[in-house]
Amino acid sequence: MLLETIRQANDIKKIDQKDYGQLAQEIRDFLIHKISVTGGHLGSNLGAVELTMALHLALTFPEDKIVWDVGHQSYTHKILTGRQDGFDGLRQFHGMSGFPKRKESVCDVFDTGHSSTSISAGLGLVWARDIKGEKNTIVSVIGDGSLTGGMAYEALNNAAKLETNYIIILNDNNMSISENVGGVSKYLNNIRTASRYLDLKEGIYNALRRAPRGDTLVNRIRRAKSSFKQLVIPGMLFEDMGITYLGPVDGHDMEGLVQVIQEAKRVKGAVMIHAITQKGKGFAPAERHPARFHGAEPFNVETGLPSRPRTEANYTDVFSTVMCKLGGRDERIIAITAAMPDGTGLKRFHNMYPERFFDVGIAEEHAVTFAAGLAAGGLKPIVAIYSSFLQRSYDQILHDVCLQNLPVVFAIDRAGIVGSDGETHQGIFDFTYLSGIPNMHICAPKNKWELSDMMKFAVALEAPVAVRYPRGTAYAGLKEYRAPVELGKAEWICREWEIALFAVGSMVKTAVEVRESLKQKGHHASLINARFVKPIDEEAVREACKEHNLIVTLEENVACGGYGEKVLSFLNRSGTCNRYLNISIPDAYVEHGNVELLKKEIGIDTDSIVERILRMLGDNG
Repeated sequence: MLLETIRQANDIKKIDQKDYGQLAQEIRDFLIHKISVTGGHLGSNLGAVELTMALHLALTFPEDKIVWDVGHQSYTHKILTGRQDGFDGLRQFHGMSGFPKRKESVCDVFDTGHSSTSISAGLGLVWARDIKGEKNTIVSVIGDGSLTGGMAYEALNNAAKLETNYIIILNDNNMSISENVGGVSKYLNNIRTASRYLDLKEGIYNALRRAPRGDTLVNRIRRAKSSFKQLVIPGMLFEDMGITYLGPVDGHDMEGLVQVIQEAKRVKGAVMIHAITQKGKGFAPAERHPARFHGAEPFNVETGLPSRPRTEANYTDVFSTVMCKLGGRDERIIAITAAMPDGTGLKRFHNMYPERFFDVGIAEEHAVTFAAGLAAGGLKPIVAIYSSFLQRSYDQILHDVCLQNLPVVFAIDRAGIVGSDGETHQGIFDFTYLSGIPNMHICAPKNKWELSDMMKFAVALEAPVAVRYPRGTAYAGLKEYRAPVELGKAEWICREWEIALFAVGSMVKTAVEVRESLKQKGHHASLINARFVKPIDEEAVREACKEHNLIVTLEENVACGGYGEKVLSFLNRSGTCNRYLNISIPDAYVEHGNVELLKKEIGIDTDSIVERILRMLGDNG
């Protein structure tokens, strides 16, 4: 196999040109086989095989550098830089990351995980190169989905001023995670389908090449900002900004890609190569269902179906159902997401109430301020965004929503430890970054029924409120405990003495297990469902202090600025002398891996918590 000859960077250059097609097929087969076992980002990687190979043929590593936007399409890059063996442990604890990691390889030059950052990072590398007097090539690869993010345009605005080479490759597959929306998508689609432009361009280029010094003429035409492209495609957005535009080109034509990359390396300024690719190429199920295979769970290669089909509803399913019911009861309910109608569970709402659903693209900042405008106009916007993505809109939450005390509901999915996507996706900071904002209210449900109740409460509250829930199967325990949700009020589940367990959201399930384990060891514990992180139920804490020797808080958030610190602050202010233990995530980024394994590693699993409580009590048995 050709793939076996690729053991380190630049080995691809030893492959005979006639075998490039075979190598591309071997890479696709390798990816399908490995990801079917470990799970991972399949569709985006299958679509970028030839593009990545062309980059590795045209560049030299690690001297030349690629910044991958988001980075979920970098698997072929990992293969071509000698990391094939790492795929057996892909996205597993202490295994290879599913994203670029500088600590993993000198050929990974920038850690990514969120979208629309590659042009800014690449531009920084370009200026660092120029200031140091180096001559290497810098390339940023950005998808058309990421190009809907405003940060990309901030960077393009600055890149247009460059007078030295910088290559931007637009990997255009008409998809981010779900199908792209908005003006940028429409603009790019017009370029893709401008057949008269493509035909004219190829005809002129071919005729010129046959003339003396034809290649020189072609290069001059391509670089000229006033070239014939502006006569055929109105606007020419990128060229009008001052960025040389090359394309569109076939993103699966390796020979053509290598040629255009070599051509782009000669441009004294920022140049964009527009490559048209197909997400999921080479694997029929991924071609038919690209969104499903964006971040795939382990699957059967023959059928494309999950190896472990989900049989129980997860929190996203519950949220989806609740949203549809709320939408039917109140015509003021508006649903907003940032390029993730499937991932956030809003697709059903979109199908039922299309006029009240907005997918704004990968533009979390805009989503929040847009929601603020809707709320100011008398509507009830619900913004559904993953925890780690919502942090991108912090200023808008603070300034545009909370400063005006507007009734915007934030449905925060994937909160807490999310597992295999690792540091960039762990939702472990939202309690911290939201709770310091005046007028913000934060709650977290203990189970699937409480998520429904909290969403109804949030919609009725005439103020900003965040409802925070985890990834994975919705907890179905404690169904009989369903006290009405009241602002800032905790829920007592079990009343005993000695130890008071105050658990937030997903940690209530863990607290049930902790309490049972303590009981078996001869200790008595009360269990309180905290419900609210802001405001905390100070009366419940004060009451617990009267009857318990040890107060324990449990949360799936970093300790700094979390629920536990708020309880401790109250204990200090109220002058109580109870012993206190805060169970939370250490002040560190949490790597990728199985969720339960990660919880054990950072000490928030049942056994670790019980052990810490017993040590606190002086019980070594």
